[in-house]
Amino acid sequence: MATLVGAFACSHGPMLATPPDMWHLRAGADRNNPRHWFRGEALSYHALIAKRAGDVAAFTAAISDAEKQARHAACQRALDQLAERFAAARADLVILLGNDQREVFQDDLTPMLTVYAGERIENVPLNEAQVARLPPGVAIAENGHCPPGGATYAGAPEIADALVTALADAQFDVARSARLPGGDDRQHGIPHAFGFLYRRIMRDAPPPSVPIFLNVGVAPNQIRAARSLAFGHALRKAIESLPAGLRVAVLASGGMTHFVIDEALDRRVLDAMAAHDEAALAGEPENFFNGNTAEIKSWYPLAAMMADLGWKMDLIDYVPCYRTEAGTGNAMAFASWAPHEPRTD
Repeated sequence: MATLVGAFACSHGPMLATPPDMWHLRAGADRNNPRHWFRGEALSYHALIAKRAGDVAAFTAAISDAEKQARHAACQRALDQLAERFAAARADLVILLGNDQREVFQDDLTPMLTVYAGERIENVPLNEAQVARLPPGVAIAENGHCPPGGATYAGAPEIADALVTALADAQFDVARSARLPGGDDRQHGIPHAFGFLYRRIMRDAPPPSVPIFLNVGVAPNQIRAARSLAFGHALRKAIESLPAGLRVAVLASGGMTHFVIDEALDRRVLDAMAAHDEAALAGEPENFFNGNTAEIKSWYPLAAMMADLGWKMDLIDYVPCYRTEAGTGNAMAFASWAPHEPRTD
């Protein structure tokens, strides 16, 4: 039986790789965005201001230069700590849980769950035309998830196929891909949700890995919260069926609430994960996960695995990084889990 030696989760938003004095580039896009998702509603920027009138003063204080610098620095400290904890786990294999934001999968095929089984995992820089199509304030963060000139990491095709087999036996209809689709309408290489983990947490020197794509937010077949948890239970059993002596780490990428920060929702989710309260996690309304807040569900399978194992969650930090007086931005969270309670099954 393989041994799980570490579990880690972190946000991957572009603000983490953008100097805080440049956060205003995305703030301008926020003010011009006609559809901000907040608690199941799509609101214009002005409607969002009106909806959150009681909090505008606090949001305004949070976007001072000093606050932005302090929050960015806190995120970097948390990322450094997470990277050190990952290195200390000495994993032979890494399984990554993340999403694709129409970077790779398009309307021709959008699987709900995909296990990547390629021998090579390519992190490919965007070309000039692709950079030009990026939203304002995103290009500056490209170096945060793809090194200059790109990189190639080792896949683990035999392990990936073993996981696919075990997941199929557990009644999960997962897709399998030995190469990522290419084309002029999409990027070539691994999406940024994974690239950030390779670059920042594994420092561009990962052990062999298996990326697992969860369609958390692209309608209509986005994975639901309860199904994400069920997938985590099945994945935990699949990992344990891998060869004995194999040291496995699992990393989840994404979240927390954005582009409208909702600290109350984030705290409920993080508290439920710490308490192994799957009913609370599954009970969050699906329409609260509209927009990029859907990335929280990339953490759900890992939370379910940790509930199975009784491992204790250590929330390294939770940092809401605001960029406008309407409360837009990206809430960042960084966590790891370690053995705590004995298994009973």
